[in-house]
Amino acid sequence: MIVPFEQLDASTLQSLLEEYATREGTEYGERDVDLPEKVASLRRQLQSGDVVIWFEPGEESVNLVLAQDLPTDV
Repeated sequence: MIVPFEQLDASTLQSLLEEYATREGTEYGERDVDLPEKVASLRRQLQSGDVVIWFEPGEESVNLVLAQDLPTDV
């Protein structure tokens, strides 16, 4: 289920973006990128619609996913 980022409290959204940006596997390539820059990039991607917040009720988990990777029946 897609969770509109606009419906989240600002501090909740910030915490979600920071948690995601610090996960293993979210490196940004050859150069180091600081946390505020990673969070800003994720926020821009949410605002543009390229990335969405996905809640999986069965697993009670939240993730950021590329909108293009969502099933067409969502």
